Amino acid sequence: MKPLETVDYSVLPKVNVPADIRGLSVAELNTLAGEIRSLIINTVATTGGHLASSLGVVELTLALHYVFNTPQDKLIWDVGHQSYAHKILTGRKEKFPTLRRLGGLSGFPKREESLYDAFSVGHSGTSIAAAAAFAEAQSLRGGQNKMIAVIGDGSMTTGIAFEALNWSGDRSKNLIIVLNDNEMSISPNVGALSSYLNRIMTGDRVTKFKGELKSFLKSIPSIGEQIFKFSKQIEESVKTFVVPGALFEELGFTYVGPLEGHRLDYLIKNFENVRNLEGPVLVHVVTQKGKGYKFAEDNSPTYHGIAPFDVETGQTLPSANKTPSYTEIFGRTLVELAAGDSRIVAVTAAMCEGTGLDKFRETFPQRFYDVGIAEQLAVTFAAGLAAEGLRPVVAVYSTFLQRAYDQILHDVCLQQLPVVFAVDRAGIVGEDGSTHQGLFDYSYLRNLPGLIMMAPKDENELRHMLKTALCSASPVSIRYPRGKGVGVPLDEETAVLPIGQGEVLHDGTDLAIVALGATVHPALAAARRLAEEGIGVRVINARFIKPLDAELLLATAAATDKMLTVEENVLAGGFGSAVLELFAENGVAGVQVRRLGIRDRFVEHATQAELRAIHGIDEAGILAAAGEMLRR
Repeated sequence: MKPLETVDYSVLPKVNVPADIRGLSVAELNTLAGEIRSLIINTVATTGGHLASSLGVVELTLALHYVFNTPQDKLIWDVGHQSYAHKILTGRKEKFPTLRRLGGLSGFPKREESLYDAFSVGHSGTSIAAAAAFAEAQSLRGGQNKMIAVIGDGSMTTGIAFEALNWSGDRSKNLIIVLNDNEMSISPNVGALSSYLNRIMTGDRVTKFKGELKSFLKSIPSIGEQIFKFSKQIEESVKTFVVPGALFEELGFTYVGPLEGHRLDYLIKNFENVRNLEGPVLVHVVTQKGKGYKFAEDNSPTYHGIAPFDVETGQTLPSANKTPSYTEIFGRTLVELAAGDSRIVAVTAAMCEGTGLDKFRETFPQRFYDVGIAEQLAVTFAAGLAAEGLRPVVAVYSTFLQRAYDQILHDVCLQQLPVVFAVDRAGIVGEDGSTHQGLFDYSYLRNLPGLIMMAPKDENELRHMLKTALCSASPVSIRYPRGKGVGVPLDEETAVLPIGQGEVLHDGTDLAIVALGATVHPALAAARRLAEEGIGVRVINARFIKPLDAELLLATAAATDKMLTVEENVLAGGFGSAVLELFAENGVAGVQVRRLGIRDRFVEHATQAELRAIHGIDEAGILAAAGEMLRR
């Protein structure tokens, strides 16, 4: 991508902080909006990232920073998928090409990165609760600054958003909620709230009123046509009176909207009025996801989060690796298994394409359930389906499954219901950074009684594990990584694996490496390197974190005095800890055990390969750790 100074921008080079835009005309602001879109498109084409959401809120972002005195007035974004224009306007323009790269800008708002990022975010639904707290703190201090939450319509389906609306609407504090309504989260929105918002925009009441008003104004002799043209300028204000947003009014909010989200003059005028209102206010803004880039407008789910692509064609850049991803293999296998078992159903929380369930939805539409961005609902809903004799598979990213911990414990495991958790994007995720790394599921699931936990070493083993899970009478978690598979051949038939049984992939007595999931193949490669030096290494694919293969692990401990465990999870409470607990319970002594994994820290953004190298869980890291143990 060309450096900023070499691109033909006329307004953007003059803008470094929000104060720089407050003296611009509306015409200059519209030019700036186009230049910001150009910078976003060209940057994301190189780095990958969340494109469609950020393109949809460029004018909204400009209007908010133009009207409100940020950073004294606090702007709190929901999720952060829509924050790229905000970053460009708040002192990070020159660093924007480093987006999502090692040492560069985060893809999400981050307090450590800028004073303008009032609250770090990554998971949806949190903005209203955070902004309500900011408003309470402001009230306690006697301050007059405004607290603004910008939440997407998809995030409004989260439980925490409803809870915060319910609570803050009754508090009478100066809180402004901007509802960015584009009828999309990642997949198309579902549920009653989405239908309600659509009715506001397309209802007969508004259409009929507009038609009658148009006819009446035009009928006025001499001046009717001029009045009608003028009335178009105040149409957004008229809508406020015609469509009062009864739901939000009943919750205690002053409702303003719906407003055209790409008309800067309308947005600025309305936000200037809203700035002077007292108490909680909800501003309903209608935007187009992917605005300004035709490919993203036409197919916003694909461009929600996209890999590097060609700007002219919109096509993602070809990869030399044609191996299917774990997500693709999961989706295909589930369709294959569901064809032979009518009890199998699939559940997702607004992540149909992301979790590979799109083929299942097309093949078995009556057996597919998208509950919106509501992971707690997804898990308890699946528990109910299982209680009625169905075999639900909840496909969810590891980082989002955290949001439903109580439901996994109370509604699934306590009742020993056979729900299958297909935990995608587990381990190191990469460029999405600390809010999205799936590095905790071993630890937060391992302590739940009765839950079987598996992790495949490759895409072929994933197929067998899915079959095994669906044949189990217990709840099961299968975790697998983001990205391409290893490239192994796929067995035509799936088989049921013995529960709690690992496998020896390479044998020796000088050292044992016990790995599972994405760390198995790097461990095997390291063992082969050591074998070239005459060092015998036993490599165990544990397969199961729970139950452990106690017989195999205890026999290995008896055969060697050095054992290295490797996992793509935090060490605290993880797989290595489970092995140490097994040894302690069985009185194993005289065995030197070292655990490789993620130490007590959050993992920032970079490529998966870079992060695995940094944290020592790639082939080189395993080889180095093994060498240190052998030299002791």
